Amino acid sequence: MTLMPPIPFKKRLNRVVAGAAILGSIMAMSMTSAYALETNAREAFIMDFDTGTVLLDKEGDTLTEPASMTKMMTVHMLFKHIKDGSVSMDDTFHVSEKAWRKGGSKMFVEVNSDVSVSDLLHGIIVQSGNDAAIVVAEGLAGTEDAFATEMTEEARNIGMTKSVFKNATGWPAEGHLVTVHDLATLARDTIRNFPELYKLYSVKEFTYNGIRQPNRNPLLGTSAGVDGLKTGHTETAGYGLTASAERDGRRLILVVNGLGSVRERRTESQKLLDWGFREFDNYDLFAKDETVGSANVWLGAETKVDLVSDKDILLTLPRSARNDMKVSVVYEGPIPAPITKGAQVASLKVEMADQETREFPLYAAHDVGRLGFIGRIGAAIKYLLWGANG
Repeated sequence: MTLMPPIPFKKRLNRVVAGAAILGSIMAMSMTSAYALETNAREAFIMDFDTGTVLLDKEGDTLTEPASMTKMMTVHMLFKHIKDGSVSMDDTFHVSEKAWRKGGSKMFVEVNSDVSVSDLLHGIIVQSGNDAAIVVAEGLAGTEDAFATEMTEEARNIGMTKSVFKNATGWPAEGHLVTVHDLATLARDTIRNFPELYKLYSVKEFTYNGIRQPNRNPLLGTSAGVDGLKTGHTETAGYGLTASAERDGRRLILVVNGLGSVRERRTESQKLLDWGFREFDNYDLFAKDETVGSANVWLGAETKVDLVSDKDILLTLPRSARNDMKVSVVYEGPIPAPITKGAQVASLKVEMADQETREFPLYAAHDVGRLGFIGRIGAAIKYLLWGANG
C-alpha cells in the first residue's frame, strides 16, 4: 500500500461552502459519536442538511409518539402527487363526516364540501388541521387506514427505518410510532425533493371559513433562521418540534420531543440550533473532477495517473477539530498499466483525533496505456536498478 504525504489541507479548509446546498456531495454520514450537549428534550436529533452528518443524537432511534409531526408525512405524500402531476393545487377533495367530526386542532372544513388542495395544504401545515389531514388521506387513498399503510411504505422508501404510521393526523393509536432520526430524514427528503412546495412551511398564518389561525411553529421567522417544519403535542408525547433553519447558506435540521411546555419547546429548540451553527461548519475538500493527487504507474506509457473524485467532497466538522486533520491519498502501487479513465484506483483518507477515519474513492482522471515490449523491459531494468523513484 502506498501512502502519499499528507495533503496541505489547512488552507483548503478556509474555503467554507456557501450558497445553495451541495446535494451531490460525498457525505460524511456520521461521526464516531455525535457530540454531547445537555438538553431537557426526551429525544433530540440534529443533522446537517448538506452532508447528513449527525451533530447531536439523544435517543435518536428510540420509538416515540410523533403527535402532529405525523402530518409532515401526510404533506410529503401530497407533495409527491403534486410533483408527479397526478394532483394539482386547484384540485378539490371531498370532506367526509369522519373528517368533519375529528377533534383536536382543526381547519374547520364543512361536511360534504369540496376543498382545494392548496387550502388543504395550508390547513395542515399552518393550522395543523386534523380534519384537513383526513380529507387528504381519503382523497388520495380512499380510506385513512389505506393511506397510513402507504405512509409507512413511503417512509421505508426514503430511509425512515423504524417508523410506522397508523393514521394521517398523529392522533394517539397503538403502534403509531416514529424516531426523531426518522423525522429528520423525512424533513431532509422533503426540503431536497420539493423545494418550491416546501416554502408553504414558512407561511405564518392562514384564514379559512372566516377563521384566522397562526402557524404553531414557535421559531418561524425569528432570528434563528427557521423556515419550517411542524410542531406536535399530546399528553403522552409531550411537546415536540421538527425544524429546519438556514444561516449563511448552511442548513440544519432539528427534531426534539418530550418537552414539558410550549415555552420549553421554543427555548430548547433555539438553544440547540444556536449550538449546532456555532460549534460546527461545512468545509469543501475537493470539487468534482478536481485533481486530488497522482499515483505511480507500473509499465505505463505515463509514469503517473491523476486522481479525481466523481463528486464534491464536503465535510461537516467541529470548528475545534479542523486544524488537527490529516488528509492522505492511499493506493496499492505502483498501479499496473493499462488504466482506464474512471477506474477506482485509490482513496482519500481523512483522519482526526477522536473521530472515525473516513475514506472517499478516487478515480483515474485519464487513460494510461501500457508500454510496448521493449519499453516494459527498459522500465523493469530501471525499477530493479533505482526503484520506483528512479
